[in-house]
Amino acid sequence: MTKKNSSKNSMRRLLLLGITSMCSSSIAIAASPNAIAIQVWKDPNCGCCKDWIAHLEKNNFSLKVHDQGNNAARAQLGMPQKFASCHTALVGGYVIEGHVPAVDIQRLLKEKPQALGLAVPGMPIGSPGMDGTVYGARRDAYQVLLIQKDGSSKVFNSYS
Repeated sequence: MTKKNSSKNSMRRLLLLGITSMCSSSIAIAASPNAIAIQVWKDPNCGCCKDWIAHLEKNNFSLKVHDQGNNAARAQLGMPQKFASCHTALVGGYVIEGHVPAVDIQRLLKEKPQALGLAVPGMPIGSPGMDGTVYGARRDAYQVLLIQKDGSSKVFNSYS
């Protein structure tokens, strides 16, 4: 290899190393070291899903978002269809279905009950992601359900 080619290769490696270092630094700064990792499956065109994701990001969650596969993920993770909503998530081994508030997910992870996960069936107005200015001050009462592994449920939290 000529000295000129060797010099070019060295410069390329140095440039690549610099870019990699900059990318790694920005990822470390962007993600809090104690952020809670969560995967979300949603429709790519759903605005309320994006708003729910923003709610989680504001509450120390680090998200991996899949813009497809919500129905398949729900089925694969065992969440009964009767609790369905517009997005499905997986965090700490628990399934999260719909517009569950971040505080309830954090409580679930702290208490660690023997359960499948949490669900807010449907899309109640006033729940995180369904609380934008388009809805005005309207807030419907809704419940966050703790879904058992056998498909039964009980109230985990209520909002009015």
